[in-house]
Amino acid sequence: MTKRTPDQQHLLEQMQHVAEGLGRTLAPFTEVVLHDLLDPSHAVLAIHNNLSGREVGDPATELGLARIADPAFPQVLANYANTFPDGRPAKSTSIGIKDRDQQYIAALCLNVDLNLFRSLQAMLGQFSNVDPTAVLESLAPAAGADAIRAHIEQFAARLSTTPRALKAEDCRALMRELGDAGLLETRRAMETIAAHLGVSRATAYNYAK
Repeated sequence: MTKRTPDQQHLLEQMQHVAEGLGRTLAPFTEVVLHDLLDPSHAVLAIHNNLSGREVGDPATELGLARIADPAFPQVLANYANTFPDGRPAKSTSIGIKDRDQQYIAALCLNVDLNLFRSLQAMLGQFSNVDPTAVLESLAPAAGADAIRAHIEQFAARLSTTPRALKAEDCRALMRELGDAGLLETRRAMETIAAHLGVSRATAYNYAK
């Protein structure tokens, strides 16, 4: 075990708080492990959401040993494929922590259990499955209403403003464009236009005259 300086000890103590916070936030899907690289024989300093079966005091991994041996080793390795001891697939990220002398003294590792997400994905797929032979029904507004709103948004964008900030003369020009596009013939067109412009239907009809 390498003797720690006061600064190194302080940094390790602070990293324990970081590991605890991440562990609480990412539970239960992600194992968070803090490695003390100054003591590779007993490197695991803290472990949260234990998914790998390791314990505090366990030795450093091969990746940890590689960091100890090479100060130029990449400081961040993100989203690499990994495997838990029981064969479950994982996605891992390892972050090396250096002291002021650029020596690796710790590593913070995140190991995501992909099996949990694959199970969740399967459940969501089953939940969102629909029967194509069932009665057809739509709860969405008519496509014409969407076209009207899209046209209004594009018109306002050309003027570098928002629909509700359009001036009266701009609204009248907008109405001419909507008429030319045949969108004023859409069911409940004026109601849609008024709502999107933030005006009354009477005002919308006035713009259309």
